[in-house]
Amino acid sequence: MIQGTGSNVGKSLLVAGLCRAARARGLTVAPFKPQNMSNNAAVTIDGGEIGRAQALQARACGRDPVNDMNPVLLKPETDTGAQVVVQGKARGNWRARDYMGEKPNLLAAVLESFARLSRQADLVLVEGAGSPAEINLRKGDIANMGFARAADVPVILVGDIDRGGVIAQIVGTKAVLDPADAAMIAGFAINRFRGDPRLFDDGYGMIAAMTGWRGFGVVPWFDAAAALPAEDAVDVRPATGGGGFHIVCPMLSRIANFDDLDPLKLEPGVRLSMIPPGTALPGDADLVILPGTKSTRGDLAFLRAKGWDVDLAGHVRRGGHVLGLCGGYQMLGRRIVDDAGLEGPPGTTEGLGLLDVETVMQPDKTLTRIQATHAATGTPFSGYEIHIGRTDGPDRARPFAHVAGRPEGAASPCGRIAGSYLHGLFCEDGFRRDWLAGLGVASGPTGYDAAIDQTLDALARHLERHMDLETLFATARPIPGNLGG
Repeated sequence: MIQGTGSNVGKSLLVAGLCRAARARGLTVAPFKPQNMSNNAAVTIDGGEIGRAQALQARACGRDPVNDMNPVLLKPETDTGAQVVVQGKARGNWRARDYMGEKPNLLAAVLESFARLSRQADLVLVEGAGSPAEINLRKGDIANMGFARAADVPVILVGDIDRGGVIAQIVGTKAVLDPADAAMIAGFAINRFRGDPRLFDDGYGMIAAMTGWRGFGVVPWFDAAAALPAEDAVDVRPATGGGGFHIVCPMLSRIANFDDLDPLKLEPGVRLSMIPPGTALPGDADLVILPGTKSTRGDLAFLRAKGWDVDLAGHVRRGGHVLGLCGGYQMLGRRIVDDAGLEGPPGTTEGLGLLDVETVMQPDKTLTRIQATHAATGTPFSGYEIHIGRTDGPDRARPFAHVAGRPEGAASPCGRIAGSYLHGLFCEDGFRRDWLAGLGVASGPTGYDAAIDQTLDALARHLERHMDLETLFATARPIPGNLGG
């Protein structure tokens, strides 16, 4: 199990690289994360959803993503509440205080998924969440030491030297841990070192001496990580690419599935700008993409509070294009009706009025992988749907795509405004090429899917060079025979 001294220390990336490295050694491998908090989700082959990071890790293992890889997924909707997804299915919207009380009851599902997954692989690589040093959350923990002790899984503790104070991160973690929790830690590793790793030899030795733990390596910064899908919005870069066609995307407060845009970053003719709150949408934008969100009405209010609705109206008046994806598609319509309060307080919110459609929120969640055909170009592509709500109206007569013979999405009469529920569409090189051509942009030979696999291979080689993987993998041990019932 890879745990970290804090959030965003690079656990997800390290696990992905370790998965690919273990696979290269001839092992059958699977990733596992007991509890994840993310609005960037992936649809599994068994009809559920898991964190996007676990889907990437599954790819590193050469496996399809399944629900058991992330049995508890929290999708924040407000500052104090989230949708709780257990083994791929939504259990409801819980306030943080309520979840803390229910969390111990979810351990059985976590252990069941872990045991089932373990029977299908030689090695399971587990990712923690946050930090075990958050001892105020230790009671009922299912994400870090609570899981490690219940499943008897040895832990490697990872510190991030780039943020500073890595000696205190690791030594301080041991100082606050319960001795029985500390005994689960087999060693430590240092991540994100810039420069010559040998310069940290003294510090590395000090950590080993003060903790009694063995070191598994100092991992230099891996620049190519930017080519891999990010799970956390904090990892999103403000601007990428230097092409002439300017695509901008406002960073909504509950932005979801923003990795939809990742393939556009690699297009030589495109400049993609992620616009943070407090910054106006640029006047030179050619296309504005409204992304997915976990709280459509809440983020529509957020968009208006930041003045982006005014910027968007000006963009449309200047002849600019707009594409809404999932929640962004819902925002483009005349109104959003949520009488049952599925995404917040019950009520109706007026939309941006750029598409003549209306959305009614419904409790049944759509979770499916799809094969579609783009209506404007006839180009086939694959993707997935993950949303609640049904959208209908006159502009649906001009669909964005067709899925299994039915129209999907909508477009305005002028064709410059479009919306779709389909995620992952830009991963397909052929569709992305033809879609950009319709906007007057020449697509480069990016080979997005191949680029991801090449990056994962490079990451595995990077870890092989800088970590003692032979010893690290040897720390794994069989799970208890009665685990998961």
